Amino acid sequence: MRVQDGVFECGDIGLQSGATLRGAKIVWRAYGRLSAARDNAIVYPTSYSAQHTDIEWLIGPGRALDPGRYFIVIPNMFGNGLSSSPSNAGRDGFPPIATFDNVMQQRRLMREVFGVDRVKLVYGWSMGAQQAYHWAALFGAAVERIVVNCGSARTAPHNFVFLEGVRTALQADPRWNGRHFTAVPEAGLTAMGRIYAGWALSQTFYRQELWRGLGFASLEDFLVRSWGANFKRRDADDLLCQLSTWQRADISANDTYRGDLPKALSAIQARVLLMPSATDLYFRTDDNRAELRWLRQGTLAEIPSVWGHRAGNPRDNPEDAAFIDAQVSAFLDS
Repeated sequence: MRVQDGVFECGDIGLQSGATLRGAKIVWRAYGRLSAARDNAIVYPTSYSAQHTDIEWLIGPGRALDPGRYFIVIPNMFGNGLSSSPSNAGRDGFPPIATFDNVMQQRRLMREVFGVDRVKLVYGWSMGAQQAYHWAALFGAAVERIVVNCGSARTAPHNFVFLEGVRTALQADPRWNGRHFTAVPEAGLTAMGRIYAGWALSQTFYRQELWRGLGFASLEDFLVRSWGANFKRRDADDLLCQLSTWQRADISANDTYRGDLPKALSAIQARVLLMPSATDLYFRTDDNRAELRWLRQGTLAEIPSVWGHRAGNPRDNPEDAAFIDAQVSAFLDS
């Protein structure tokens, strides 16, 4: 499999907030080969706390994102520790980043680095799905298809409140000085992981003790070595930056749609596959059903899983992975 790595130097960019991000950069990785017609490009944005190495498991021969057929580009989201982030571009005064800001620069990346004006698919899970939705709403006929896997066009109020709990737990650590962390907030990251563990997986997952099949000896072992360890890989200021981006995600929050979500959804020209999890606790199937009525070419395929939000990113769950591969492959071939 051909793999390329690169850094797209965006320069000084004006953000949706009115602030400027100086010397902005997007770190990217690409898989496969771009066709001569430049018509096989797939954009695969990262999700919360993820870097490209965390999501490339979905790319491979025989998978829906097959590098033998498609040219797949993963642009790392601003704030994820690789692209411009508080941890590498200055903690004090790092500006707020909107999903809008991410996708505007991702489109520049595709055009200026690869010469791609129209993408075959934008595939995203969670925050990546929100970016996919923004691509479709903002770039019209330049987007052929999107897959919204456990995501939404606008962060729902209940989803916002869940994230407030995560943010407050992290900032309760004494190393938070009101602007940024002065050292690694071990207690805050531990609390964040415990809260997140209860939201990201379903009640049935825990009732059936499915964590045992993942190699954990006890529930406590699972909470420590899976959830605690996962967030401690990342910089806490970066996590807060991305969390703020997530909370404010809204495809209609721009000068084109001025907060009119039905108008933004109705304007989407791309074919849309909405793929929620039946047991997701914060990206709810009902939110996607409400969006579906406004889409010109929308289909909803619910993942029949007890893995909650994690059903959409099933690295350790072959059944859900097979469902996603089948749905996305059929969607691409249709």
